[in-house]
Amino acid sequence: GIRFGLNAVIKDNLRDKDGKLTLGKNFVAGLGAGVSEALIIVAPVETVKTKCIELNKSFLSGMKYIIQTEGVSGIYKGVTATALKQGSNMGLRFMWFNKYKEIITKDGEKKMTPLMGLFGGMSAGCFSTLGNNPFDVIKTRLQGTNASKYASTYDCFQQILRNEGVSAFYVGVVPRMGRVVPGQGIIFMSFETIQQTLEQFQFFQ
Repeated sequence: GIRFGLNAVIKDNLRDKDGKLTLGKNFVAGLGAGVSEALIIVAPVETVKTKCIELNKSFLSGMKYIIQTEGVSGIYKGVTATALKQGSNMGLRFMWFNKYKEIITKDGEKKMTPLMGLFGGMSAGCFSTLGNNPFDVIKTRLQGTNASKYASTYDCFQQILRNEGVSAFYVGVVPRMGRVVPGQGIIFMSFETIQQTLEQFQFFQ
């Protein structure tokens, strides 16, 4: 809800006098929605989830452990990397999907079918994953139990590059795509289908 709602609001404010959006503006709209989503919900949830996995704890006991050992601020460890990851992710994803939708529907002349929405979402998920996996790797390192070895987001980037090489930024990209690609296909297909259905009612127009 936060993601799609904010993206729509930002897009409306970026349109030119003809109601058009450039690729760059679509990216900015997605970026804004992604960063907001990261700050409101993703950063704390991802931090707790990552440490729960490493410490083999439940979500609540993991959160309690973080607060006891690091304070409330510990829940927001890696917030910069998370905002970069989520922002670039949504920027790339919405930029791709909106361009795809413009082409496939001939700029709104044709309706987007569920199958079109599914394929568009899957391709957007693939594109965004390949484009921002390095941010995901950095975010995961900064939210893990060994986060103290990194002084900052940039220091984490430097250490990974220096000690492990460029390929380290793409560790886990295949399983991540296995989760993201079908998931985004379903999400975008559902969103487009629900939106088209609601637009038939005067209240939502």
